[in-house]
Amino acid sequence: MATSSPIFNNLLKIIAVAFLATSAFSQALPKYDPATETKIKGVVGELKLVPPSGGKPIVYVAVKSAADANEVFLCPKKFLDDMGIEFKSGEEIDVTGSKVKQDGADLILAREVGKGGETLTLRFKDGKPAW
Repeated sequence: MATSSPIFNNLLKIIAVAFLATSAFSQALPKYDPATETKIKGVVGELKLVPPSGGKPIVYVAVKSAADANEVFLCPKKFLDDMGIEFKSGEEIDVTGSKVKQDGADLILAREVGKGGETLTLRFKDGKPAW
């Protein structure tokens, strides 16, 4: 006869929550499509890390232009850290990337990001990640 201890039950709950959280954040991005490539120029609004702490965060940035705002997927945070690049609110940038849909919303998968006269290549012309 086996009995469940409170510690065992709590451990199972923690494992279940960790599994669900990991699977939610590991949703695959849409594929880069060179046919939908676009260029936008604007100002960095908000920088988002998903997940916000721990794990291997990926970087999204909201780019505000005169016409509208765009959500842009950049790359894993580690890649930016390794390249020594930071993006801050209020900075002007230009983005070349593929306009795709994710969960019904528009998203741009960045291939190149220019700021301050320099260009950071995040993907090759065929869309394969540089990281």
